Amino acid sequence: MTDLRIERADDDASLLDWRFVHNAVIPTAALSVAEVTERAGRNRLSVAHLDDVVVGCSTVRPPGAENPVATVIARILPAHRGRGLGALLYAHGLELARELGAEVIETCVLESNPEGLRFALRQGFVETERYVLPGDTVPFIDLRLT
Repeated sequence: MTDLRIERADDDASLLDWRFVHNAVIPTAALSVAEVTERAGRNRLSVAHLDDVVVGCSTVRPPGAENPVATVIARILPAHRGRGLGALLYAHGLELARELGAEVIETCVLESNPEGLRFALRQGFVETERYVLPGDTVPFIDLRLT
């Protein structure tokens, strides 16, 4: 269907691409370069390209030794939604989470992203919590795959 290429964000250029998508989709919790670099040290960050255009990014928070829960987050820029790219990016993250030993999968969606919430619900996620970060006004929604 597509020439979607998903690559690990592990150098300066790809981390900047990841940051661009994250900050565009989650403007209420924009991240600095230093924060993205720190996240890349503890999470698996990936960038999705359609041909040579950045269309999305993903985060996989790996499971811990004592807690087999991984968080898989797929973000697609609004101009590229509705074409199945999010499903491919999510499937990539889900496969990675399971390879890392996850037994339980969670995700997180910003309430102002109704497309992302509908996608998560269609995948079988159910809401577990809503919260607002200090200084923000838009809630995040945590969900767990059933």
